[in-house]
Amino acid sequence: MHMFEVLGRQLGRGASWPPRRLSLALQGGGSFGAFTWGVLDRLLEDPNITFDTVSGTSAGAINAVLLAAGLAEGGARAARAKLGRFWERLSRTAAFGPFGAGAAAGTFSFWTRLLSPYQYNPLDLNPLRTLINEEVDFDWLRSVAPIGLLIAATRVCDGRARVFRDAEIDAETVLASASLPLYHHAVTIDDVAYWDGGYSANPPLLDLVTASQARDILVVQITPMRSAEVPTTSRDIIRRLDQITFNASLQTEIETLAWHAARSPRLWGLLSREGRKLRRLSIHRIAAEEEFTGLSEASASNLDWRFLSNLRDNGRAAATAWLAKGEAESAAAGLGPHLRTSFAP
Repeated sequence: MHMFEVLGRQLGRGASWPPRRLSLALQGGGSFGAFTWGVLDRLLEDPNITFDTVSGTSAGAINAVLLAAGLAEGGARAARAKLGRFWERLSRTAAFGPFGAGAAAGTFSFWTRLLSPYQYNPLDLNPLRTLINEEVDFDWLRSVAPIGLLIAATRVCDGRARVFRDAEIDAETVLASASLPLYHHAVTIDDVAYWDGGYSANPPLLDLVTASQARDILVVQITPMRSAEVPTTSRDIIRRLDQITFNASLQTEIETLAWHAARSPRLWGLLSREGRKLRRLSIHRIAAEEEFTGLSEASASNLDWRFLSNLRDNGRAAATAWLAKGEAESAAAGLGPHLRTSFAP
């Protein structure tokens, strides 16, 4: 049985369906983050859903701050527009750089195995910094704070996760969360160097459970967990290793949460605040690999607009199916407005 399903069966019933208040855990995975854009775009269409706290890593961190900034500036409509504009601009920018589709992207990927970003990009030029600063007014976002934010990055010195919260979050925090060491310089914050958060907390789930006041948490998982075949080429082996690495922390946090959930019906669960919270909690998952055919063989550095648009459309469809499935299961189980959560295996 899949660990997500085990956890879902251990946890209790959620609130009304669709959840009126929802927290989100947004995984990182490069350009696959366009799938999360699609999920958010669909959720923002539902006037009955509000967001409590969002945790994110790498592309998930970018989507999280774009969502928060849009909500702060003009609600759901502004958030949808901001997300769409960012991903379109990112694709246009990449078309003139090494991350576009085709041979140029493949050649650049090859050279990153031979040279470090400190050698081929000594000035640390990063168009993502410009895009984020132009789309998000972090001073305004911190003052308004429409939702809680948790952003993860990995400390280079010891490999441990650092989770930045609310007032600590700015453009450099987001860039640190998305700083792949073969492509970008490490981002230094308060004299500490950081790499991509995908290596240590992808996304932060236990911290989100603690911070969230919502009864329902939706995990949007975009890095494939499964591979149909054993990779044999260098490129495919490296891609599969990245996928395994970027899912390892999430699986560990799910197992930890499942262990605590198994104890929640006992005396500890009845008496402790954490136990009572777990008894009320429902955790759900939308996985990109279950919706997008061939995702495990695709490149997470592909920013071609057609590829991103397909991911977005699949994300929207997955969110629509998730909302409909929850409503149908709730009615079929005779639970009225309540739904017992379980993850698909």
